[in-house]
Amino acid sequence: MDEKKTKILIVEDEEILLTALSEELKQEGFEVVGAKDGVEGVAKTVSEKPDLVLLDLVMPRLDGIEALKQMKDNPEIKEIPVVILTNLSDYDKVSDALSLGAMDYLVKANYRLEELVSKIKAVMERHRAGVDVVK
Repeated sequence: MDEKKTKILIVEDEEILLTALSEELKQEGFEVVGAKDGVEGVAKTVSEKPDLVLLDLVMPRLDGIEALKQMKDNPEIKEIPVVILTNLSDYDKVSDALSLGAMDYLVKANYRLEELVSKIKAVMERHRAGVDVVK
């Protein structure tokens, strides 16, 4: 019997990046769900119960920080690990996200697929082991 695929929700308003990330992660054997803004991201986190959320910080309707707050305030989904995706070199927002409970972050322009996959696997292992945020 097949091992259950890890389901990843990508919350990203840039359609090209959302599609590229989805395709890359599907090729690596993950089940992928997409959302185009924070409002949809929070709703899909509740409905889909992904194993991990990749969350952009700068989005329309509801930014990543507010979406993360809503996720962490909801007892149904607060335990789902979140990895921040950002273009920002604005580390204040990243550190805000980490202090709100995000487990890690990636700067979009600075990663390769292998790094993304290994970061997802590392975060999932830390989550399963009950280890919190990387300090």
